[in-house]
Amino acid sequence: MNYKLRPFLASALLLIAATLSGCATQSPEAKAAGEIFDPYEKANRGIHSFNRGVDRYAFRPASKGYVTIVPPDLVQAFNNFAVNISMPGQAVNLLLQGKPKESGIALSRFVVNTIAGIGGLGDPSSELNIPYIDTDFGETLHVWGVKEGAYVELPFYGPSTSRDSVGVVVDFFTNPITFARQNPAENIGVYAEVVRRMGDRGTYSDTIDSILYESADSYAQARQIFLQNRRFQLGEPGAITEVDPFELDTEGF
Repeated sequence: MNYKLRPFLASALLLIAATLSGCATQSPEAKAAGEIFDPYEKANRGIHSFNRGVDRYAFRPASKGYVTIVPPDLVQAFNNFAVNISMPGQAVNLLLQGKPKESGIALSRFVVNTIAGIGGLGDPSSELNIPYIDTDFGETLHVWGVKEGAYVELPFYGPSTSRDSVGVVVDFFTNPITFARQNPAENIGVYAEVVRRMGDRGTYSDTIDSILYESADSYAQARQIFLQNRRFQLGEPGAITEVDPFELDTEGF
């Protein structure tokens, strides 16, 4: 993508996402009770059907082939690389959240893993007990007081919320690695994330298949799992316990 066009595209996408975010709100009482706010359900279900088709005929077979051909250690190394190049962007988010110490930890992990971990393929930071960091601009908006908004399903991306949709756009365009003018591999952050998702999809294929293809209503199942897990992660009302789609026994859920 042309570097000069990126700010304009980012602004346009952010404006669309921000507009969607302000279209509908949920009462605090309803959210605290764990109710799901899905005013766009008809459109969401259409996108979910599209995403499921993409998964069935493209992403699922590609991911299974990927984890079959590529050794597990190498799959993990590619995952490490994707996580590592996200660290500068996470450091920015942590500063915006008023957490300078955690921001420094994110940068420390990036430096250590990049230098001692062969560009991030290894994870020596964990061996040195440098804490693992995981945040995003959706969490930054949460810290700033922005409400969760409506549930939405994004094409190709999957479950999200109005607030997190803004976060997805901002995270992509504010990561110094992805957005660098002299990026040696254009949009390397995108490629790394695709490979990471392929690794997860292939590794946890049985669990994800049970959600998408064996549940009575895959849309409702995926929606509930996502919202419960995200609300727990952010410490928001309406999340009684953490639900991890990669560890969940979906029978009877």
